[in-house]
Formats: sequence, structure tokens, C-alpha cells
Amino acid sequence: MARAIASNALTVLVVLMLAAAGAFAWGRAQYAGTGPLDDAICVMVAPGASMASVSQQLQERGAISNATIFRLGAEYSDRADKLKAGSFVVPAGASMDQIIEAVTASGRSTCGTEINYRIGVNSSNMLVRELDPATQGYTEVASYDPGSDPTPGVMESVLASPGTRFRVTLAEGVTSWQVVDALARASFLDGEIGQVPLEGTLAPDSYEVTPGASRSGLIAEMSDRQAGILNDLWAARAPGLPVEDPQQALTLASIVEKETAVPEERRRVASVFVNRLRQGMRLQTDPTVIYGLTEGRGVLGRGLRQSELRRATPYNTYVVQGLPPTPIANPGRASIEAALNPEDSDYLYFVADGTGGHVFATTLDEHNRNVQRWRAIEAQRQGQ
Repeated sequence: MARAIASNALTVLVVLMLAAAGAFAWGRAQYAGTGPLDDAICVMVAPGASMASVSQQLQERGAISNATIFRLGAEYSDRADKLKAGSFVVPAGASMDQIIEAVTASGRSTCGTEINYRIGVNSSNMLVRELDPATQGYTEVASYDPGSDPTPGVMESVLASPGTRFRVTLAEGVTSWQVVDALARASFLDGEIGQVPLEGTLAPDSYEVTPGASRSGLIAEMSDRQAGILNDLWAARAPGLPVEDPQQALTLASIVEKETAVPEERRRVASVFVNRLRQGMRLQTDPTVIYGLTEGRGVLGRGLRQSELRRATPYNTYVVQGLPPTPIANPGRASIEAALNPEDSDYLYFVADGTGGHVFATTLDEHNRNVQRWRAIEAQRQGQ
């Protein structure tokens, strides 16, 4: 009798162990295997949300098969308390493990609505766009200049949505005054900046920010990023450059930035100014003259007059020798790199070629012929 009871108990134990093993294998397959989603979706994690509420949302939307397994998997992998607020893409067929990684890893939203405040040389633009999780393509919702255009009605709901991402993007060649002036009109930022940062010390780049972020804090981040770029590139500079310190390198880079928008020309344009500095020639570059007139407060909006080209100012490189006293804009990394590693050339002159780029010359006679061709192109365009 006792033997029969023991035998039955053992049988029950074996059955239970097999059932547990089967349940574990099933749960593991549910957790690590391909998920049930047929199409990508965008999942919003609200500030302060719990893994339980997120798992329930994911199950209701068909992204996972079992909320309990999802939650247990997050706890087992020590990620249950690492949720990040934001909006995240869940790709088609994503496993539970992949989804947990998406909502706990970097905290950078990957879908939803984005406001990108783009600060440019000629104007600033507030672009509101929506990312389609299925195609990973953006759809423009609104676009306006907060300095001159009325605020679109959609902005109220977009600004209030907890899933909206905010970004500030500086174009290469903007001046520090333009940056400060534009940031003052960014309603999603807070606080005062105070003094305009030194010219050239802000890194043209894209910065993700949070609503209510400090304007001065953002300026500090821009300054730190530019200082890091300059330090790295200064350490890797070519030998024998006619610049004495990183500040002069930044000034030269700002001139290169303003003289060409063609990436492949930067090092060649830099070589022209380096060659001129080495030979003691005046730089004779219009952007420095313009900066002396505008002080970086916007664009001139017209051509330079002969009287302005002859006027003696610290920034008139037709009159003064060498580099101007400060940068004339905030150069990007590529222009700083070009200034510190210019092309090896004998060029001393360049002029526009009519295609957006420039034609270069080693002698004044060759340059004058190039200038004549450019003037003919200008005359033809005016005639048309």
C-alpha cells in the first residue's frame, strides 16, 4: 500500500515537473520568439508609467501575447524599473525582449511627433512632423517662422502632448547673436541667456531638449560641444600652419564656412587662405567685411559697396593684414577640420563658377580671366 502511494506520488511529481518545464519552455518561447504584430506601431510611455501599465497597453494593442510574461521577463532581466518616458517604435514581429529593450535603453524617442526648431543663417523655422512607424518616414504637420508667422492652431495640442519630442538644430555658419535671438522665441524653452556667447564658440549640430529646458543650459551644451571638437581637431592639425592657437584656427574655419557651402571644396578654400597668410597677402574675403558691418546681427541683404570695401575696420580683410580679430560665424566640424588640414595646393584666388562652387587660380592673370567669365554669367542671368 505504502509502495503504491509512493509510486503514485512520484508519478504526480514527474507530471508536475514536466508541466512546469513545459510551461517554462512555452513562456520562454513567448518571451524571446517572434511577436504577434503584423505592422509596426508607436507606443507612448507616459512619465511615471509602470511596467504593468505598459505591458497591459502592449497586450491590448496586439504587440505581445501575454502581459504577465512580459512583466516577469522585465523583472527577471532587471529592467522593470528602468522605463523611459517617450514614444517608441515597436517593429512588426518584435519579441518581448526587444520591446523591453526599446522602452528601457536609451530613452530617446523613436516615433511620434517631433518639433525641430531649425536656426538658419537667413531665417529660423519651426518644423512639426509626425513619424510613421510603419514606413519610418516623416509627414509634415506644420512649418512656420516663430519670429514673423502666426502660430498654427495645431501647436497647442502638440506642445501639450507628453509624447512630443523637441529638438533645436543650428545650421553651419549662423552667428552667436542669431542663435540667442532665435532661442528667445522658442516657447518650449525657459530662462534668460544673458550675454551673447563669443563668436564661433557654439557647435552647429542638432540638440534634443525637454520642454522647459534652460536656454542658458542649452547654450552651455553648445559651447562644450564646440570646445571638444576644436580641442580634438587642434591636436590632429597639420604641421606648419600659419595660425598660432585654436582661437585663430576657429577664425579661419569661420571664413571657410562662409565662403563655400560645397563640402568637397572646404579644404581647397582653406588652402587659399593658408597660402595667402604664408605669403603675407591680404585675405580679401567679403564675408569678413560683411561681419564688420552687421556685427553678426542678421544678413546684409545686398551687395557690398566700394566705399565699404575701402573702409578701415578690424574685419575688412581688403584693408587689414592677416586674420580678423574674432571668428565671423559658428563653423561646423567639417570647416574646422578643413582649416586645420587644408589641401596641399598653390592656389591664391577663387571666384564663383556659376554652379554654386568656385574656380581656383594660382596667378592673378588666371584669376582675372575667371572673374570675367563669372561676370559674363551674371550678365546673362540678369538679361534672362
